[in-house]
Amino acid sequence: MFQRLVSRFFMCSLLMALVSVGAQAQGLVTERSLSLAMAKTIAEAAQGECRAKGFHTTVAVVDRAGQLLVLLRDEQAAPHTIEMARRKAYTARMFRIPTAEFQKRTTPDQPIAGQRELTDMIALSGGVPIKLGEETIGGVGSAGSNLDSDDACAKAGIAKVADLLK
Repeated sequence: MFQRLVSRFFMCSLLMALVSVGAQAQGLVTERSLSLAMAKTIAEAAQGECRAKGFHTTVAVVDRAGQLLVLLRDEQAAPHTIEMARRKAYTARMFRIPTAEFQKRTTPDQPIAGQRELTDMIALSGGVPIKLGEETIGGVGSAGSNLDSDDACAKAGIAKVADLLK
């Protein structure tokens, strides 16, 4: 009888512990998100940097889910730059690294080269993740100049709001 009582007590204790762990796992998740206003500021600064260098570019900014928030296309930017800028921003957000780094890490001789084949990825410079501390909350992509300038323009966009990302 005593063993049965101890056994039931143990089982009840175990069950209560599992229920409390399950209840904690069902809590809310709080995330910080990129605002439309900040995304516009980043895009305008990135495009302004490229325009100052004489380039007609397209700039895309995506949110933490990789969804497009802002797309700015210069009147003289080529049509293909729209897709390139969006994919650069998306790649930077999803892998949380600049696309120049993604390009190096996924060269054909690397074991992870197949990541280049994922939908919407692009291995070209010009995409930079937008980070709030260590948390990636978006990405910016610039297309339409040369790869070094695209990269510098995307970084200039983030630099414009750097004080707000600390």
